[in-house]
Amino acid sequence: MNNRFRPVIKANMLKAVFFDIDDTLYSTSVFAAQARKNSVFAMINAGLKMPYPDLLKELEEVISEFSSNYEHHFNKLLLRIPNKYYEDINPAIVIASGVVAYHNTKFNGIKSFPDVIPALKYLRKTDLVRGIISSGLEIKQAEKLLRLGIYNLLTPTAIFFSDQIGISKPNPKLYLRACQELDILPEEAMYVGDNPALDIDPAHKIGMVTVLVKRPYNKHITEKGRAKPDHIITSFSQLIAILRKKYRISL
Repeated sequence: MNNRFRPVIKANMLKAVFFDIDDTLYSTSVFAAQARKNSVFAMINAGLKMPYPDLLKELEEVISEFSSNYEHHFNKLLLRIPNKYYEDINPAIVIASGVVAYHNTKFNGIKSFPDVIPALKYLRKTDLVRGIISSGLEIKQAEKLLRLGIYNLLTPTAIFFSDQIGISKPNPKLYLRACQELDILPEEAMYVGDNPALDIDPAHKIGMVTVLVKRPYNKHITEKGRAKPDHIITSFSQLIAILRKKYRISL
């Protein structure tokens, strides 16, 4: 949608607020880095003889090449390193050690940003639909909502994963489909995300109100998209203030 034709968003016009998950509701970058380190340590403790820095670098290359959503990183890791590093141990034990360490880190370490749950609790008391539009594997993304403890604060019918729909970011059709499913016009919905190109640009294109989250240490903090976000925030407390003052969203 060309900027000249973007609708004027009026107070009390908003009916829904959708959120991205990764690096918007919790720090994917910090969590992933720690999980990888723990996995590498566990594989070495299980008997893998490759030096820690080399093994971590190799794992990071696997993730980069096959994407973070790939489910068999540790299998690929062992395929690409010399057999001499694990010739005295069953490779399944090495792989399982990495998997267990990764999942233990996920179980104990995944936490939402401190301002997320208070904001969602506030929004639950309003008439706004509280939704998710997220790219990724459906079960993996759904698991995050449960582990973060926020599923019960969302509108159950407003959760959309690209893997279920067959449309992924940055295709604007993903955002349009979410609005259509809820019988909401794009200009009646707000999208909150951290990635200018994948979150802000496509949502802006169909006329949604866009909010760019620029938290410290976010990996996209210096990136710029084609569209200027309607709002830029560093915390969800600022989001609530915007909703109250500009859009007159109240309890």
